Amino acid sequence: MQMRLEVVQVPVSDVDRSKAFYTDKLGFVLDHDVEHIPGMRVVQLTPPGSATSVVIGTGMTTMTPGSLEGLQLVVPDIAEVRSELVGRGADISEIQDLGGVLFAYFNDPDGNRWVMQGQTQDHVRDAHKP
Repeated sequence: MQMRLEVVQVPVSDVDRSKAFYTDKLGFVLDHDVEHIPGMRVVQLTPPGSATSVVIGTGMTTMTPGSLEGLQLVVPDIAEVRSELVGRGADISEIQDLGGVLFAYFNDPDGNRWVMQGQTQDHVRDAHKP
């Protein structure tokens, strides 16, 4: 048996505002923006380099906008990615080192909470020692 998590729904109140946030400020790729049936708009967005996408839209979920927490974007160089996203206008916390694993946090316009995760070079080196 094989299962892959490929799409995660993110509940939002204003699809166009959220679409602009994810594409303009975070650099997510717009895969599609369609209205399958009246009242059901599906906007699929993929983080750069990710095999998993997020879906925002209307008529798909009963989750409250802003209620999602803890989606993690794992990045190879958290300082570099944070700097680029801040330069695009994203409001991202300072980087925190929690024992060699680095974290920074941000919210989308509705308050859905995201985590960016990276590792210190020392942590990566130590993990590969015999």
